[in-house]
Amino acid sequence: MPTSRANVDEAEVARFAALASKWWDAKGEFRPLHLLGRSRLSFIKDQLTGHFGKPLSGVSDDLGEPLPLQGLKILDIGCGGGLVCEPLCRLGARVSGIDPAPDNIEAARTHALIDDLDITYQAMTVEDMVKTGQVFDAVICLEVIEHVPDQKAFLATCARLVRPGGMFILSTLNRTLKSYALAIVAAEYILDWVPRGTHDWQRFVCVEELRTMLLACGLSEPACCGLSYDPIGDAWQLSKDFSVNYLAASTKPIAIG
Repeated sequence: MPTSRANVDEAEVARFAALASKWWDAKGEFRPLHLLGRSRLSFIKDQLTGHFGKPLSGVSDDLGEPLPLQGLKILDIGCGGGLVCEPLCRLGARVSGIDPAPDNIEAARTHALIDDLDITYQAMTVEDMVKTGQVFDAVICLEVIEHVPDQKAFLATCARLVRPGGMFILSTLNRTLKSYALAIVAAEYILDWVPRGTHDWQRFVCVEELRTMLLACGLSEPACCGLSYDPIGDAWQLSKDFSVNYLAASTKPIAIG
């Protein structure tokens, strides 16, 4: 199948591919994503169980561990090394992860073998996935849209992968003066949390811009939640502050008639 890369920033892909071996180093370049993990997963789990029904939360595995996402088919777009795919799989979901960088996919597959996790990883773009004809109960896209040239087209393509009645969840950075100061100046140049050049502030997405694009894709009014960093606890928490990082969840209505 020929790949579609018209809406891929190859420089961005190469930047993350060069760090493929470091995805699971919690103290390395991807430390911020490891710190974000617990809060992002909490939002995702709550949104999915709330939308698809609480009975899912009563399912457990053979060891009595809860499987609140049992039976859900989930796609993680821009999965990188699998930091989100693995916990979703452990919560019972059937997970697929795609990324345009083969090196990232190889890193994800290798790490999944450690705990024998059944996750389908493929090196492809969202356009490639649409061509397969698959749709998913939920599509996850975290910290990706701010690296995409044509964000409107990207979201429209992502929305095609959500089945009617399904859910689309994403996270990104708000385009504010505060996000420029914290996510770029502080994170990249003062604290060295992420490599310099990781973010382009012009590609950050304002909450209202995201809302408009999601509605244009035929998705519902998004439920949004902020993410705030607690420097004392060195942790990220869900909050009402959307000024830097935020999450959004939207659904695809079921056609009537």
